[in-house]
Amino acid sequence: MTIPIALTIAGSDSSGGAGIQADLKTFAALGVYGATVITALTAQNTRGVTAVHAVPAAFVTAQMDAVFEDLNVAAVKIGMVAQADIIEAIAAGLTRWSPRHVVLDPVMVATSGDRLLADEAVASLRSLLIPRAALLTPNLPEAAALLQEPVASGEAAIARQGRLLLAMGCSAVLIKGGHGEGSESIDYLVRGDGVLAFPAPRIATKNTHGTGCSLSSAITALLAKGEDLETAVRGAKAFVTTAIAEAGRLDVGKGHGPIHHFHGVY
Repeated sequence: MTIPIALTIAGSDSSGGAGIQADLKTFAALGVYGATVITALTAQNTRGVTAVHAVPAAFVTAQMDAVFEDLNVAAVKIGMVAQADIIEAIAAGLTRWSPRHVVLDPVMVATSGDRLLADEAVASLRSLLIPRAALLTPNLPEAAALLQEPVASGEAAIARQGRLLLAMGCSAVLIKGGHGEGSESIDYLVRGDGVLAFPAPRIATKNTHGTGCSLSSAITALLAKGEDLETAVRGAKAFVTTAIAEAGRLDVGKGHGPIHHFHGVY
């Protein structure tokens, strides 16, 4: 049996709800084989992050080379990158191996509010990884932070920020609306040919741990399966919306619980 393969380059979440763990659950739920490059170990749970241990950049390189020289990777998701030297190692690896699809989720702050990207690494993220991305997937605060602007409100302002991010060199930008207001959570896909809106009902729940990781990895999985970008975004949005809606069936932790990645299985 031939199975599509996706690679996640991200940090590990010891509580299992976000990061590498959420990515692997998402890949599996969508019928894709997942490989990993771990950039950082985090001591965290549903209430917050208590410690971060960055993986040495040389070992990030070793992981990337080990995966790419053996596995037929169809798509790559990049999440938490932690430090500038790790970003440099990832960028060099992408140049060496030239994967077809790269989805970059600029993880800067955890759901709990804890900082996950060093301030001095943001410039490297802008200059080295964003230009290599087929899709950039910031939430509203991340888009604002990357542009050093206030958080956008309203479709026109969000589309404007999307175009500014597009000018940094990526092929497309999906600005996620989970941090917005109103009865709908609307994600906006900004490309050179225009803007597409992907609305979904806003679900009142505290169980949102790993939502952004899961959306970007779902898009990556669907791209690995051969879907075009618009179809992949639409399918990923539907998958994550249902996973959020079904999260109440799980009783995990005392803070922001995880979404239900395997809602279609149990």
